[in-house]
Amino acid sequence: MCGIGGVACLAGCASDGPGDGDGESDDSGGDAGGTRPEGTGGPGVSIVSTDGDVGLPVDLGVEVVREAATADHPPRLRTTLTNASDRRVRVGEGRAVHFEYVSDGSGALTFLPVDMEAPAEPDCWRLTDSIAVTEEYRTFELGAGESRSRSIDLYATPADTDACLPVGEYRFETTVSIVSDDAEPQSSAEWGFSVVLE
Repeated sequence: MCGIGGVACLAGCASDGPGDGDGESDDSGGDAGGTRPEGTGGPGVSIVSTDGDVGLPVDLGVEVVREAATADHPPRLRTTLTNASDRRVRVGEGRAVHFEYVSDGSGALTFLPVDMEAPAEPDCWRLTDSIAVTEEYRTFELGAGESRSRSIDLYATPADTDACLPVGEYRFETTVSIVSDDAEPQSSAEWGFSVVLE
């Protein structure tokens, strides 16, 4: 699920407070034709498929916020979880369900939180070093009908290639769990989506 190694480490179990967004605005640019949209630092990202209902009381979704990399920012997506039931639910793991620190199946790309200062090459958005993934298990609560969104930035992982953000189709998957108040799993399912960089 997380496919990124590293050396830094935190410990413990944490619970994030409820939230319905992260204040991000949609500032995606237009495609000027070809593989490098005008005024950007790389190929454009688009979502080509998402999994359907996974049989849990939450609905999952993903959208593009910033289509292409710029000199200042990598491509950005936003994930949203909505409690589709009429009672509160607790969801885990809090980072993974929003695809934070989740790599694609090939390990070429990874999503990182927008507030993280990632070690990446300027205007290239390829990581220059490995990122640590801690062992803590975070959870958060959603009231009936409540949604929680998080934005994530797309990076290329360190690799023996000259490509910054490599073109192609990539699939991302994560485990979504409904947990008890003491973080014991009650039900879980895999959910994912595919993107194309071109």
